[in-house]
Amino acid sequence: MKQKFNHALMLGAVSLTSLLVGCSQSTTDNVVISTKQGVAKSKDAATANSIEIWPKLNIAVKPDAKIEQRITDILSGMTLAQKVAQTIQPEIRDITLDDMRTYGFGSYLNGGGAFPNGDKHASPSDWVALAEKMYQASIDESIDGSTIPTMWGTDAVHGHNNVIGATLFPHNIGLGAAHNPALIEEIAKATAEEVLATGIDWIFAPTVATVRDDRWGRTYEGYSEDPEIVRDYSASIVKGLQGSADSNFLGDRQVISTVKHFIGDGGTVGGDDQGDNIADEQTLFDIHAQGYVGGLTAGAQSVMASFNSWNGDKVHGNRYLLTSVLKERMGFDGFVVGDWNGHGQIQGCSNESCPQAMNAGLDIYMVPTGAWKPLLENTIAQVESGEISTARLDDAVTRILRVKLRAGLFDKPAPAERILSGNKDIIGSPEHRAVARQAVRESLVLLKNHQQVLPLSANANILVAGGGADNIGQQSGGWSITWQGTGNTNQDFPGGTSIYQGIQQAVAQANGTVELAVDGKFTQKPDVAIVVFGEQPYAEGNGDLDNLEYQRGNKTDLALLKSLKAQGIPVVSVFLTGRPLWVNPELNASDAFVVAWLPGTEGAGVADVLFTAANGDIQHDFKGQLSFSWPKSPTQTNINRFDTNDSGLLPYGFGLKYGERSTVDNTLSEETGSDNEQALPVLAIYDRNVQAPWKMALVTAQKSATVASSMLENGALKFRTIDRRVQEDAFKVEWLKADAGQVRIYHDFPQDLRSYTESNSTLQFDYQLNSALQGALFLQMNCTQSCESDAALTQHMQFEQAQPWQTMSVDLACFKQNSTDFSKVGIPFALRSKEPLSLSISDIRIVPNTASDAIIHCATP
Repeated sequence: MKQKFNHALMLGAVSLTSLLVGCSQSTTDNVVISTKQGVAKSKDAATANSIEIWPKLNIAVKPDAKIEQRITDILSGMTLAQKVAQTIQPEIRDITLDDMRTYGFGSYLNGGGAFPNGDKHASPSDWVALAEKMYQASIDESIDGSTIPTMWGTDAVHGHNNVIGATLFPHNIGLGAAHNPALIEEIAKATAEEVLATGIDWIFAPTVATVRDDRWGRTYEGYSEDPEIVRDYSASIVKGLQGSADSNFLGDRQVISTVKHFIGDGGTVGGDDQGDNIADEQTLFDIHAQGYVGGLTAGAQSVMASFNSWNGDKVHGNRYLLTSVLKERMGFDGFVVGDWNGHGQIQGCSNESCPQAMNAGLDIYMVPTGAWKPLLENTIAQVESGEISTARLDDAVTRILRVKLRAGLFDKPAPAERILSGNKDIIGSPEHRAVARQAVRESLVLLKNHQQVLPLSANANILVAGGGADNIGQQSGGWSITWQGTGNTNQDFPGGTSIYQGIQQAVAQANGTVELAVDGKFTQKPDVAIVVFGEQPYAEGNGDLDNLEYQRGNKTDLALLKSLKAQGIPVVSVFLTGRPLWVNPELNASDAFVVAWLPGTEGAGVADVLFTAANGDIQHDFKGQLSFSWPKSPTQTNINRFDTNDSGLLPYGFGLKYGERSTVDNTLSEETGSDNEQALPVLAIYDRNVQAPWKMALVTAQKSATVASSMLENGALKFRTIDRRVQEDAFKVEWLKADAGQVRIYHDFPQDLRSYTESNSTLQFDYQLNSALQGALFLQMNCTQSCESDAALTQHMQFEQAQPWQTMSVDLACFKQNSTDFSKVGIPFALRSKEPLSLSISDIRIVPNTASDAIIHCATP
């Protein structure tokens, strides 16, 4: 289990003036940031001594009388239904053009892994075509009587990451290590142009979380554990996306930006995604609000509410934070948009009804899935009944119209006619890739350089090994084409360069030799081995960890490093990661250790730094410095700058340059600590998503199709991710005809699960019947060499549909008796139905020491 923490960033006597950007002087004189921990003030109403913690910002974008009058004129002619429609934001998989024409939604979005026509390989022209159709439907007044243009929002969090061929920049954690706000602004400009080339108006970026516990699955979305970097970068990226308030603000090459997630998402207890931030109010401002100080002062026009709670209250329903603090005290006059059905997590709410959110200050409900229609209807009824006041609704619509008018959406041409729309040359342009390559170079951090093994001569004999060496998807991480960044191949990143390809180019130019051998088995002994390894892609809560040990319980990468070292080959490790991890054994087995973070599509930037020029001169020195402290043990999960109670292995700001003495030796402690000496853990196979190393497929007698996005249909089977507790944490599978096939979770290489049978484990999954069970249903586990075994579930699931979620558990001994060899399990979970069936599934796991309580029990001999 994750441990609770209560560390504050000790900023000492740093004045509030030095942490605020563009605030009015009257709010900052003689004020010192407090680090005192305490009980948070009431969040239901502003109090004199708590609201003063928050500054009155001198926001760069000022009210415009002409725009305000135009808002008044538009609002006066709107019906109640038209007003509520402006506050509803559905997703492209859940609405039709007729829906847009009928209701006139104020905005819509594409979630991660959602594409025009459901096509992952949709071209820029396909994106523009959908934007144009939606726009024209929104201004078609024939049904709803409204001509207010809609706007399209997308998660472009490290480039236009949903679009094939786009430039993917390093994730935020790498950019934080570069310590270069000017570069961030250039990245934002490039991202805005690529987004505009697909007809989209609005970006859900930047993420401005100040990360306090590196177990959090969104750590890589944070620039730093230091709020100063977060504040400065937030201002830079907002300027790059939107333009400066006095120059090209929201012009033809700019998009609407969103600072997110307000507030405290990086400081939840134990690093739990969507968890509870228990900081006192002063710490909430000092640590977690600085990105809003920077981004809002620069003129960000939208703020996204956060999934997390603050001292037990969901932020989506917190009037004190959303209205009293953000809007009234800080002066934000744009709109607040919710996160993926976040309103439905408020106590007393559902996805279909939540007046509490709008009353708290939410202006736009992000409501994917089919919940948008009942939510719209319920919200109309709640305004009519007075549960939501007309004044509050009018304020929400006023804010939405204000941003649309500032962005020129009423006056700009339709999406297909805008100056950048459909310009394929912008997507992944050489100029943008050059900026990304620079960002890769500047983000690399050198942790170790024993006996100055780096830089390398490019005319040497080089071995490149490791699973990340020639894998653009792995080096790009989550939010890369698909939401989780999984299911991709190098062909899904046309124009991109893997780290190996960059090395290959550098070595070829110097007449050296290079061999790629992922497993390290070379044909000619190399002068040096570059091993590229690290985390597999993940996003959001799917990346949450219990501790920071890398490859806990499965040290395959360490074995590779040790094998090369044992052969007398110098080893240069290039580590791909979305957070600092405990890698003491890997550091000991490396002569040099480079943290490349998640560099994106321009892997050649790594070779630019590792290799000298042909004449032996250094081409590019290391510039990166840790913007996150590096842990000395697996359980040192929330060590941060200015902490006084403990120190990490490497401090915030660490980063060697060429020629500097390496301070990390080869004898680091490899003791994992008492907390790591524990019973066999639960093995998660599907926890909000398929867990590495597993993959999912729909399998029929004719073909097998790997699930690489949120929807898949092959004529016999239909798959779609759904929401159970949080965003897309479950899936629904439908067998469309008899003996249609199976939904399968598998891995290309067999896994040794013998320890789980030895621990009397069960295979468990949660399920909900969406249609009555009419025929036989089988759960299967398979291994290599065609061994397989079935467990018949039918007699244990004989109840009608519309029941709540249930748990099925099957003793692993049942599969073992039926010939499954647990030393090499290739398929830990597969379901097949003899008759048509619709079934929702979540939380597939193997749980030790539960066989005696299994629903299907098989006594061992």
